Amino acid sequence: MPFGAVTFCFSQEDCEVRPWRVTMRPCTSVMHLFGRWLRGCSRRSRNRLPRRLREPLSYFRLLLKSLCFNSLTNSDVVVDSLFEPVFWMVDILTRWFGKVFVFLVVALTSSILFIAYFCLLPLVLHTYSPGWIIWHICYGHWILVMITFHYYKATSTSPGYPPKMKNDIPFVSVCKKCIIPKPARTHHCGICNTCILKMDHHCPWLNNCVGHFNHRYFFSFCLYMTLGCLYCSISGRNLFIDAYNAIDHFKHMDVEKQGVPVTGVGLLIGILPQESMTGKSYYHTPQPPYTFKDRLFHKSVIYMWVLTSTVAVALGGLTVWHAILISRGETSIERHINSKEARRMMKRGKVYKNPFNYGKLNNWKVFFGVEKKSHWLTRVLLPSGHVPYGDGLTWDIYPLKKDMMPV
Repeated sequence: MPFGAVTFCFSQEDCEVRPWRVTMRPCTSVMHLFGRWLRGCSRRSRNRLPRRLREPLSYFRLLLKSLCFNSLTNSDVVVDSLFEPVFWMVDILTRWFGKVFVFLVVALTSSILFIAYFCLLPLVLHTYSPGWIIWHICYGHWILVMITFHYYKATSTSPGYPPKMKNDIPFVSVCKKCIIPKPARTHHCGICNTCILKMDHHCPWLNNCVGHFNHRYFFSFCLYMTLGCLYCSISGRNLFIDAYNAIDHFKHMDVEKQGVPVTGVGLLIGILPQESMTGKSYYHTPQPPYTFKDRLFHKSVIYMWVLTSTVAVALGGLTVWHAILISRGETSIERHINSKEARRMMKRGKVYKNPFNYGKLNNWKVFFGVEKKSHWLTRVLLPSGHVPYGDGLTWDIYPLKKDMMPV
């Protein structure tokens, strides 16, 4: 009897549960259909949007999801994610205006050359001694050749790209955007949308990335452009002062009123000078004519001096900064990475050492490709199209002694 009672109770419970289960099945099926309907509506709404709107919306949706993608998210990741649209817009604008920046460099440099040849050179030939004439002509044309050569090579030479096919080259990481192995010192450029070997930065004035194969051309262009601007600024200082004073003088002449005819009433109101009352003659020496050619000459000298002085200060600071980086054996990107790594190692009581720093003198020799003493002339002071050390994929130029190259 107890056994039968227990059996009866279970059967009764089953009888009570079965209707509940039966009533729940329609509810779950309704919820499932409702969910499918919502997903279908969202898909149809997305399909109604034009493609130009769907891509930014999906991009920002992915951006918001990236703020909490895992537990390793920190403040740096959040800040980078929030500023990602700004970086994206800057990359697009830089890519679009790259050719405009190159045109500006060529146009401004050509304007300075035009002024130098048609305004200043005739003046130098008529006023300077033969020694100074030879100096200005030789130095000016040497600077011009070096600027033109290195700017052309910096813009036209490929910075170097890692291979996209499978290979046995050692790599340090995988690019998250290119999905290819990244060798040491390789970084991704958002403007060029590819990885660059030994990337320093993307230069809009070159419309090109500065990497392993054109880094020397970029620095040499900055160096010789700074020297050329300093030369124009220093040698044209006195001409600038004279031109500024001349324009200021003739500006006051234009403001002065011309003489007006007066009658006897003029004596009463003081229009005529006192000499006329005493019988003395009063004559004005006519001012020399101020022609359009004179005005154009003075304004051209002022324009040249202001432009070259401004570029000398701005570009000179950039050149000094890159010279410091080259002395340390690092690029602009590696400067930030090495600083961050040095702070991290310092907290652990260790010292970080840059593996690509061979010493100041050796760093310059590696950068310019100097192998013997004559190369300081043929590869540094004269135009040279030699390729840099290595292929940019592997870095095995580790010196075994203090002076890597006895130069």
